[in-house]
Amino acid sequence: MNKLELQAEVVHIEPLRYTPAGIPLLSVVLRHVSEQIEAGMKRKVECEVNAVALGDLALTGLKLGANILAVGFLAKRSLKSTQLVMHINHIQHIKV
Repeated sequence: MNKLELQAEVVHIEPLRYTPAGIPLLSVVLRHVSEQIEAGMKRKVECEVNAVALGDLALTGLKLGANILAVGFLAKRSLKSTQLVMHINHIQHIKV
């Protein structure tokens, strides 16, 4: 199973572009901060995740600073890359 759910803030948005097939593609960076339990102890977790939204989801008007729950999966950035990127399938806006 390859499923990722991440509650995060949108901290960077690239200009909208299109794939060679004409599909809208939006690249963003998501910042996550939380407290997790690991080995029975609390641990502060902070990370930034590169993510992409394709198709109609790329056109939803995602704004810088938005707090969202992003649901999707992880994949390599390209065939020759080992860097992972989150592909977002669903976005839910969260009020803080």
